[in-house]
Amino acid sequence: MSTLLYKIGKTAFRKPGYFIIGWVIILGIVISMISINGVHISSEMKIEGTESQKVLDQLAKELPAASGGQGSVVFKAPDNERLDTPERTAAIMKGVSEVYGLDKVINPADYAAAQGNSSGASADAAHAMNLAQSATASPPPYGPFMVNNVPVPGLLISSDGSTALFQFQFTIEQSAITQDVFDSVIQSVMKVEEGTQIKVLPGETLKSVSIGVGSAEIVGLVIAVIVLLITLGSVVAAGLPLITALLGVAIGVGGAFSISKFVDMPSVTSVLALMVGLAVGIDYALFIVNRQRRMIIDGRLSAQEATARAIGTSGSAVFFAGLTVIIALCGMLVIGLTFLSTMALVAAATVLINVFVALTLLPALLGLVGERICSKKARAKATNSSEASSHGVANRWVKFVIKHRWATVIAIILVLGFAATPITKMEMGIPGASSANLDTDARQSYDAISKGFGEGFNGPLILVAEPRNASAKMTPELLGGLAMELQGQNNVAQVSPLGMTEDLAIFSLIPKTGPNDQLTKTLVNDLRSADSNMAKTYDVKLGVTGLTAVNIDMSAKLAQVFPIYVGIIILLSLIILLLVFRSIIVPIKATIGFLLSILATFGMTTAVFQWGWLHSLFGFDTGGPLLSFMPIIVTGILYGLAMDYQVFLVSSMRESYVHGHRGTESVIHGYNQVSRVVVAAAVIMVSVFAGFIFTDDVMIKQIGFTLAVGILVDAFIIRMALVPAIMAMFGDKAWSLPKWLDRILPNLDVEGEKLIASLNAQNEVKSQSGSKS
Repeated sequence: MSTLLYKIGKTAFRKPGYFIIGWVIILGIVISMISINGVHISSEMKIEGTESQKVLDQLAKELPAASGGQGSVVFKAPDNERLDTPERTAAIMKGVSEVYGLDKVINPADYAAAQGNSSGASADAAHAMNLAQSATASPPPYGPFMVNNVPVPGLLISSDGSTALFQFQFTIEQSAITQDVFDSVIQSVMKVEEGTQIKVLPGETLKSVSIGVGSAEIVGLVIAVIVLLITLGSVVAAGLPLITALLGVAIGVGGAFSISKFVDMPSVTSVLALMVGLAVGIDYALFIVNRQRRMIIDGRLSAQEATARAIGTSGSAVFFAGLTVIIALCGMLVIGLTFLSTMALVAAATVLINVFVALTLLPALLGLVGERICSKKARAKATNSSEASSHGVANRWVKFVIKHRWATVIAIILVLGFAATPITKMEMGIPGASSANLDTDARQSYDAISKGFGEGFNGPLILVAEPRNASAKMTPELLGGLAMELQGQNNVAQVSPLGMTEDLAIFSLIPKTGPNDQLTKTLVNDLRSADSNMAKTYDVKLGVTGLTAVNIDMSAKLAQVFPIYVGIIILLSLIILLLVFRSIIVPIKATIGFLLSILATFGMTTAVFQWGWLHSLFGFDTGGPLLSFMPIIVTGILYGLAMDYQVFLVSSMRESYVHGHRGTESVIHGYNQVSRVVVAAAVIMVSVFAGFIFTDDVMIKQIGFTLAVGILVDAFIIRMALVPAIMAMFGDKAWSLPKWLDRILPNLDVEGEKLIASLNAQNEVKSQSGSKS
């Protein structure tokens, strides 16, 4: 591996034009494909195989109109005033009529007529509706919005007349609705505000997931540039990692956009690839450039030879570090969720591109720069700093850790264990309007609905009932009986039949509790139970769907597959680390350290985003559930990145051991060689990820925070303290390997031992032939 990469690095340095032009052509192809195909971003996140998705698929097949998503709008009167005045009623009715007239919005009158015709029993259906509506025993604290003593479909008014709730249904699934459809609805209802003093509050469901890059992310890049300047000491050297990382991200994310016409591309995909691509792209180039400059200064090598050797040695570490990230991301494919698989593949492809860019384009750019990569001033400064390195901060720190190795290990375990304690109370879900900032329309709409109608109206459920016996038919009496039975269930506020055919009946059910409440989850599970008294009495099968049920199912499925996912990536990564370090202790130690850091990271994320600690510092008002697919995404990324630091740090220690240092001396020497650049790389990653904490979208905010904290914990506590302490405990035994295993494992020569020996032998032959002549 090292010899092959050495040749690639040397060729790229000597003939930079070929490599640079090659990458420019690839970028041009990506741009051309985007211009031809356009960018198509989807907010669709189907959870295949879940009960809610099965019901949606059934409805889409048998009753397409009933499978659509739901929307809601709140109308609020000024304080101490009512909405049902003639002027305000007319304005509201105009807005409601316009919405019902839009494409992809169901008009209740048309739907009822279509249902009657399709079943051939419109009179029976109407009779069933009357039976069902009589099921409500006690009047709720709200009622239908009346116009000329006729209730308006989909419109409710609170008992004090101050708040009205308009609920309607789309003809397509919620996740497939585009923003232009939502915009049409919002434009129609916002007209109600004109001259009426009514406050119109569109609900959270009238917003597609659209996530972009803002100024906060640019700040992260600026910090990364400053760190690069401090670490590498020159504008030229600092600019190269940034250029290569941006190119890698442009090709990776741009490539995803270029095929988005043919593949559903969730909007969060590009942000995830951008996060990971920038972080690893900068870090990988930083490690190589730093190694090249060290060889020029310490080894007195030419820029060409130093570049080739840096690619051969640090390039090997980059390759295997990138491979661990890719494996961790591709492990998401076993989960079987299309949107997660797409996100993982795009992020993994972006990492792979960044690895190839670092191994080919970077040495080509170094070839253009030549000897200018190290100015005379930089060489003198680096020489002085290297002479003082034995008395530097890193040297003193690692010696302190090694001296107090047992106390260090115990202290780290206790501190991280305490930080992990909130994880026992972690709640998973989809952050929504209940945890949105107080000044947003979505939050104000949620609070108004909760106050005027009950929190359950923020998360209505759709129920589908069908006879278990294939020969049985749905009758009006059966529909009415089911409605009465459903109304009597615990935690049910309201049941409304939506329609029926001979084979099934559809209900809208409003829980008494909110979408993220545990009681709502219990209600969904009870309704689905095949052993419930209701299912047995009426001999029916009940399916539950709707956005609330979809979110519940997503969280449940992800929690179920999470241990399998973690097991797969740990097993595969252990194999890679075993091959790289030819050691059993090192891979096990690396994995245990990661588990400590990830548990502490999730604990702190729970405390901040669920409990609301330090919420004002991070730009949100109310705590809420953690994003259900965040643990899987973050675990995959953090495991890969943690192994990056493991590979760079421990490979340096192994290199010191291979080149003659023994015991704690190899730990100290290897630590001193790379600790500065590992710290710089960690600061860069934290800066990039932290920039996403201050976006408006709470999902990206949570992912950015968790990644930033995870890198802080793993790099500065695990790798910079726990790793040298444990390595010192084992000493040279850390590199031991059973003889039978040593014989069957291939020697990848990540440290470049064979490469350096071969180069030294060649130089010796040349010097001998020169002396003879």
